[in-house]
Amino acid sequence: MTVLVHVRGGGEFGEPWHLAGKGPTKQHTIDDFVAGAQAVIDDGWTSHAKLAGDGASAGGITIGGAITQHPDLFAAAVSEVGFNDMVDLENMPNGPGNVPEFGSVKTANGFRDLLAMSAYDHVVPAPYPAVMLTTGLTDRRTAPWQVAKMTARLQASTTSGKPILLRADAQGHGVVRDASAQDDEFADLDTFVLWQTGEPGFTLPDR
Repeated sequence: MTVLVHVRGGGEFGEPWHLAGKGPTKQHTIDDFVAGAQAVIDDGWTSHAKLAGDGASAGGITIGGAITQHPDLFAAAVSEVGFNDMVDLENMPNGPGNVPEFGSVKTANGFRDLLAMSAYDHVVPAPYPAVMLTTGLTDRRTAPWQVAKMTARLQASTTSGKPILLRADAQGHGVVRDASAQDDEFADLDTFVLWQTGEPGFTLPDR
């Protein structure tokens, strides 16, 4: 079962909805995602052991915040070409274009807001879920170093023993990739989630 959580910060419900999850209110985006995940558990649709979360691009803020603030909520998480290190956002090729949405470290308020939403800066030793992070080596929207840094910090910090994996391909930011490459990635991500949630037929053989 797939559940789509409409979090504040998107534009689907008008500008007030967007502003309610922008800049200094970005925490609402994470809170809404976590509340949606917890709701499907509370309503009996699944359990923590079967729950996986996914975020892509700027959705890396969402899934990154969810796992750093609630490391025991998910069995697995996927961050697809995600924004992770928001303090360094402006150093990406596409970074300056994101300043109107997220803020700038060149102002005191902007730095405060970016630090608050930066999952990379909130990784501490904790029992994190299994995580797969993806990047494209030619991605100019989410620089590969963003994803590599987050992967390395999670690997160094997790105490759960669950895998933290980096998946890299030679192409860019999803929309510029060919269908075959997208199919390969979807297969890898789905297999990872099914493996980490204990789905029969996707577990590793005993050694």
